[in-house]
Amino acid sequence: MNTPMGRDADVRIELDGPAGTLRVSGPGLPVVELVRTPGTTPVDHVPIGTRKAALLALTVDGAPAVLRPARGRLLRRSYRVDAVVGGVRHRLVPCSYAESRLTRNGRRLGTLISGGDGRVDAEWLPDRAPEPLDLAVGTALAAAFGTGAAPWWETVGDIVAELIP
Repeated sequence: MNTPMGRDADVRIELDGPAGTLRVSGPGLPVVELVRTPGTTPVDHVPIGTRKAALLALTVDGAPAVLRPARGRLLRRSYRVDAVVGGVRHRLVPCSYAESRLTRNGRRLGTLISGGDGRVDAEWLPDRAPEPLDLAVGTALAAAFGTGAAPWWETVGDIVAELIP
């Protein structure tokens, strides 16, 4: 993707879901890489192929970072993904069907949208310009895990409907 995301940034996203690799880079941005353990079978509903932290390695400019994707179950919040880079915690959590909110150390930065196709669009809050680290990590999380989720009551309704013959 070479789409501007906010403050005139040129963000490049290279996602290969079947291979389990993601690279986010661009002028002035730290390089973020996320790699799924080679030889693991990918699940098709997660762009990077898994939500299991033990099967994923995150690096930012070559340095290891902590990645904590939640399990992704019933509640929207269960689809959150946390990344800790140099003491800075980024969290991406769904806030609608298609969008997820990005925060840095608990402070909201903006909203990201990605359908899992290697494209990410962002709308940043006017008074909170993203720093290069925010832009790169947020883009990587959205591209790797997608954004948005259905509300819990709709998910429960779908489960009940499946159980009724």
